[in-house]
Amino acid sequence: MFDSFIIQFIVLWAVVDPIGSMPVYLSQTNGLSPKERRKIAKVSVLVATGILLFFLFGAQFLFEAMQLPLSAFQIAGGLVLFVFALMMIFAESKPEHEMKMKTSLHELAVYPLAVPSIASPGAMMAIVLLTDNHRFDLLEQMITAGIMLLVMLFTYFMLLLASRIQPYMGNAGAAIISRVMGLILASVAVNNVLIGVKAFFNIG
Repeated sequence: MFDSFIIQFIVLWAVVDPIGSMPVYLSQTNGLSPKERRKIAKVSVLVATGILLFFLFGAQFLFEAMQLPLSAFQIAGGLVLFVFALMMIFAESKPEHEMKMKTSLHELAVYPLAVPSIASPGAMMAIVLLTDNHRFDLLEQMITAGIMLLVMLFTYFMLLLASRIQPYMGNAGAAIISRVMGLILASVAVNNVLIGVKAFFNIG
């Protein structure tokens, strides 16, 4: 059971990618006051958390109302996670266009920081797969929610410390860590596809 929680933490850390969000945060808040930076960090993490909580508690009911089998969603989610992992491994940790938009503080906190940098499509898919109503009971789902909130709390502090950490880590360090997490995520994505195929064809 404990091993499962560790795996969930690693998966959520990989898809949320707090370290990969740091360069985006730094580029978007360049020239702003410390107070404005803290406000953007707070709002972006809160918005991202709200979005992921919606996917945690409501997305599966929506898919079932649309009569989409969860096995199909597992396969699709696994494929999306795999593509996301490949992007982390072979491309920049965050898409370049995310670093170019400058607007009001609240809009800046929502895009590109909250979405798609923190609450990425991969994170949305992962949180649904980790809280499958047919595989996990309510207690396990609440624990997963707690793990997600822990990751988001780490993300918030990473953003606050970004200005101090960046000079030591550099873009190269962030890229290396992001690629390692991408490789781990790719293996998890393949496993999700295999689980979905097994459930869809009722194998074993």
